[in-house]
This record gives sequence, C-alpha cells and structure tokens, in this order.
Amino acid sequence: MTTTIVHADSLAATEEPHWERQYLNLMHRIWTQGDERVDRTGIGTRSLFGETIRFDLSGGAMPLLTTKRVYWKTATREMLWFLTGDTNIRALCAQGVEIWTDWPLDRYRRETGDQIERKDFSARIVADEAFARQWGDLGPVYGKQWVDWPTYEPAGEGLFRRGQGVNQVTQVVESLKTNPGSRRHIIEGWNVAELDAMALPPCHKTYQFHVSRGRLSCLLYQRSCDLGLGFAFNMWSLALLTRMVAQQCNLEPGEAVWTGGDVHLYLNHASLVEEQLAREPYGDAHMAILRRPDSMFDYRIEDFEVTGYAPQSHIAAPVAV
Repeated sequence: MTTTIVHADSLAATEEPHWERQYLNLMHRIWTQGDERVDRTGIGTRSLFGETIRFDLSGGAMPLLTTKRVYWKTATREMLWFLTGDTNIRALCAQGVEIWTDWPLDRYRRETGDQIERKDFSARIVADEAFARQWGDLGPVYGKQWVDWPTYEPAGEGLFRRGQGVNQVTQVVESLKTNPGSRRHIIEGWNVAELDAMALPPCHKTYQFHVSRGRLSCLLYQRSCDLGLGFAFNMWSLALLTRMVAQQCNLEPGEAVWTGGDVHLYLNHASLVEEQLAREPYGDAHMAILRRPDSMFDYRIEDFEVTGYAPQSHIAAPVAV
C-alpha cells in the first residue's frame, strides 16, 4: 500500500523537536514497520511492542496533541468519573461524554435485537434509571478497582464474606506524603479475578509514582494502546492525574512517562495516519488548577483551565469495539 507519510522521516531533524514528534515518529514506524496482526475486533492492526514517550510537566505544560484536536474536557470528565468509582455510563452520558457508550450499546443490540441509534440509547440511559441499571453498567472497570478493590474475609465454616474495599488512590497519596522514597506508590487496575466481568479489561492498567527532589513523576504502563485514537486521551489523563496527585502531596509535577505494550494502528485508519503525519506540530498547551480541593475526590471540571492550545482540526476515525 502506497501512502504519503514519508514526511515523518525528517521529523527528528529539527534542532528543538516538539514533544509530539515522539508520537508522530512512533505512528510512522508502526504503519511502515509494524507486525500486521488479526486482533480481537476482527479489523486487524499493525503493531509494535514496548514503546515509550516522555513529557516534562514543568511550568504547567501539558501533553495535548496539536496535529489534531483533542477534547481534553471529555478526557478530564472521564478521569473525574474514574475517581468516583462509578461503573455505569449514566453519569457520563448526562455530561455528553460518549466514549464508553459503544460497549453497553453493542451488548444491548446483541441481546435484544433492537438496533437503536447511539444518541437514542444514551438519551434513554440518562432519562430512565432502571434502564441504565440494566444496560448501562460496565462491570468493575477502572474506577472500581482504583477506589474499591474488593477484599474478602473469613466468615466461618470455610465461607468468606466481602470485606472493606481498598482505596488505592487514598493509599498512594498518603504513602507519597509519609514515605516519598517508597517504590510501592502504585495504582493497579488489573484485577485478574474480575477481568471477565468487565466490559473491557483495563488498557491503561498500572500507574507508578516516583518522587525526586521535590518533583512527582508518574509512569503509566498500558498493555494495549490504539495510537490513532486512544493515546491522546491516555497521555492527557496520565499528566492530569500526576498534577492532581502532586498538588495533594505538595510536590511539583515532574515527568509523565507513558509505556505501551502492544501499540497499534487499525488497518481501517489509513486516512487518519496519512493526514496526521502530513501535519506539523506547533504550539504548547498549559494547564492551571484553579483551586486546591480537600482531597483527590473533590475536583470539578471547572477547576482546570487550559491555555495556549491551538490544535489543527479534528480527524475522525471509527472506534473498534
């Protein structure tokens, strides 16, 4: 297949490369050198394994892609939703956030035969609480594991009952304050016992925090990354979470380090790849947190202000469910 993406070969030639060149170079390598694979969705991907992108959060800088528009408020609303521990899409749909709707919608269509439109499904989820309970739950995904990891305790006669859930976010914030040199500042989403109950097993699965010279960095290990669509949200969310934790711990933000296991592009994203690689990154986004809430669980969307973000136009591409 012939594509017009050779422009990316010269991306590293500039004297002061924009951070986004790491992303564009990776996109180019995947598309031209990646292993072509049959994947879960049946669409097929090109894939590389074990890739890393780093971003310095100094001075309020934030990793927003500029070669296409990233809807950072949507990603922020998702992060705030994770921190509530909620697993039902109703609260997201009520805010106009549809990034998790496709999985419940797909299940509803398969099980009922009703080929309802996406917007009508979301509207019904918001309007009908009983319908949302039946069809809007995703199972024990991200936020549930982050703030209420299940535990069990003996109940006698070989039986067990549900114990107090573990709030990993609270534990990490406390450990960063009291023992910053620890190597155990980890938030984990990969609960092996509950994977089958999740609409989608966690992709951005492990966050590890590190303190050095008063600066807080975070490394995210992501087992599977759709570089064309998912990465932009994942990188933003990693940086956002790092900044929020840093504020709660009286630390300066350090680096956001993203590491991907299977990093891939879908074969039906050729137009996205060609268009994005033909664009030149420019400009820098910065974010301010306008107040300091009492805890990690008290942030609101109004607390975040982004300046200096002047992206190029949105590039549409289909989501593989």
